[in-house]
Amino acid sequence: MGEDAPDGLLRASLAALEAAEIVMGPPRHLGLLPDLTAELVPWPVPFADGIVRLLGLRGRRVVALASGDPFWFGAGGSLARYLAPGEWTALPGPSTFSLVAARMGWSLERTECLGLHAAPLARLRPALAAGVHMIVLLRDGGAVRGLADYLCDAGFGASPMTVFESIGGPRERRSTAIAAKLPDIGFAHPVCAAVEVQGEGAALPRASGRPDAWFDSDGQMTKQPVRALTLSALAPRPFQHLWDIGGGSGSVGIEWLLSHPGLTATTIEPRQDRAARIAQNAARLGVDRLTVVQGTAPEALAGLPSPDAVFIGGGLSRALLDWLEAHLPRGARIVANAVTLESEALLTQARARLGGNLLRIELAQAAPLGARTGWKSSYPVVQWSAQL
Repeated sequence: MGEDAPDGLLRASLAALEAAEIVMGPPRHLGLLPDLTAELVPWPVPFADGIVRLLGLRGRRVVALASGDPFWFGAGGSLARYLAPGEWTALPGPSTFSLVAARMGWSLERTECLGLHAAPLARLRPALAAGVHMIVLLRDGGAVRGLADYLCDAGFGASPMTVFESIGGPRERRSTAIAAKLPDIGFAHPVCAAVEVQGEGAALPRASGRPDAWFDSDGQMTKQPVRALTLSALAPRPFQHLWDIGGGSGSVGIEWLLSHPGLTATTIEPRQDRAARIAQNAARLGVDRLTVVQGTAPEALAGLPSPDAVFIGGGLSRALLDWLEAHLPRGARIVANAVTLESEALLTQARARLGGNLLRIELAQAAPLGARTGWKSSYPVVQWSAQL
């Protein structure tokens, strides 16, 4: 970008505004405009209502106002889905993330950037670790206190927070405090925070096979070492969807989602208490993209979004395998774990029909044996993995 790019962008933006018949945008944006001949239309709440109104103006010269770069946690992606390529032109400005990084002196490629203006604070959880820099877009001024409280509850109350109000505009204000000592003052929208994560809180490991203690469970759970092997066999890839059949604690589906923000998953669990626990585990670990379906497979599978991968952790039966064989799309990956001889026989038969790999997993952990220490073996697990 050349040195004259900001002036060129400004000139292009002013030309678009002067040629517009209608300008839509938040009231605070409309209030910053010069005198125009265009009709000014406040963008309604909820945001989706504005999209409907905008689409009704097809054929007229319309400008929609958005902060900074509309394609980075902004309105651009939402609007472009409904418009043909030749119907629109975007004139992006510096994003809030770019402005905050410039104020803080942070390299954006080494900074976690999170848009939480319409998402739960728990989305922070996978990124929380001492030494991490993060820039967080927040819903409103009251969410600043919520962010500070969340950091404290997670054990990172020692984190410095720099709060920016109306960054890049004439009302820009900057405040700095430690999360645990955030003063009781009001913050004005639009607002964001730069956080230097510090404290003794637990960091969620990045590798598959997180410690079992991260998942609330009644004991029905794919344990850590087997879970790591299971995720390796499932081979998550960006923007794919998982069916986790017999969810238990939801650990496999949750770890699938933790491997990439574009992944989605549906967990099928027959017991109501476990289904509720799965949803709670997912929300607490910041993966609210998990859909929990209470029901029994294969009956509960009809009508669900088609999967790219399937894990059977519970409820394995010949009827389920037959249904999956008949209904899964070509190329789908399937992984199933068996502990009993009966379920092991089903997987052996499935491999004979459909191919794939069988893996026998035998694990032992050191445990007290009288006054000494010996090996305590777990039940062997047989894992079948195949691509249909």
